[in-house]
Amino acid sequence: MNSEISTSRVRVARERTMESIHAAAIAEFSEKGFLGATTQAIAQRAGMKKTQLHYYITGKEELYEELLQKVLSVWAEIIQFDDSLVEPEAVLSRYIRNKMDFSFRQPELSRIFTSEVLGGGHYLHKYWPSAIAHIINKENLINQWIEQEKIRPLDARLFIMNIWAVTQYYADFAVQVNHMYRDISSSEENREHIISEVTTLILRGCAL
Repeated sequence: MNSEISTSRVRVARERTMESIHAAAIAEFSEKGFLGATTQAIAQRAGMKKTQLHYYITGKEELYEELLQKVLSVWAEIIQFDDSLVEPEAVLSRYIRNKMDFSFRQPELSRIFTSEVLGGGHYLHKYWPSAIAHIINKENLINQWIEQEKIRPLDARLFIMNIWAVTQYYADFAVQVNHMYRDISSSEENREHIISEVTTLILRGCAL
C-alpha cells in the first residue's frame, strides 16, 4: 500500500512539473518562436535549472512538437461543425463560439501555431493531410446548404478560411485588441460582445 501511495505521489509531482514546463514553454515559444526560444529561458520561466529541465525533456524540438500537437488536438476536438445541429445558423454560431473561446482562453498556445505557419510550417507536415480532410468535410456541408438555398452562393472553402482569419485575430493580436478596443484578457462581458458581433458579421455575410 505504501509503495502504491509513493508511486502515486511521484506521478502527481511529475504531472505538475510537466504542467509548469509546458506553461513556460508556451510563453517562450509564443513570444520568441522556435528559433528564438531556448531551453535555458524555458527553465528560468519554469523556476528550475536547465539540467533539471532536461531530466524531463529531451530537447527544445521535442517540447515544441508536443505543444504544436496539443493545439492541433484541441482544435480537432472542439472546432468542428456540430453534426447534431441541423440549420446553418446554429452550426456556424457554435463553430465561431468554440473557436473564439479558445482564442480568448489560450492565445499564447494558439499563437505558437501561427508563428510556425509564418516560419514556413516545417513542423506541420503531418498536420496538413488531416487539416485538408477536415476542411473538405466542412466545405461539402456548406455546398449542401447552398444547393438547398439555405445560404447564398459562395466559395465554401474561402468562407471557412475567412472565418478562421477573423476568429484567429483575437488570439494573434490580443494585445492590440486590449489597447485599441476593449479588454478581453479579464472581461467576460467584452468577450461575449465580440463573439456576438463576429457571429452576426459572418452570418449576415452568408445571407442568414
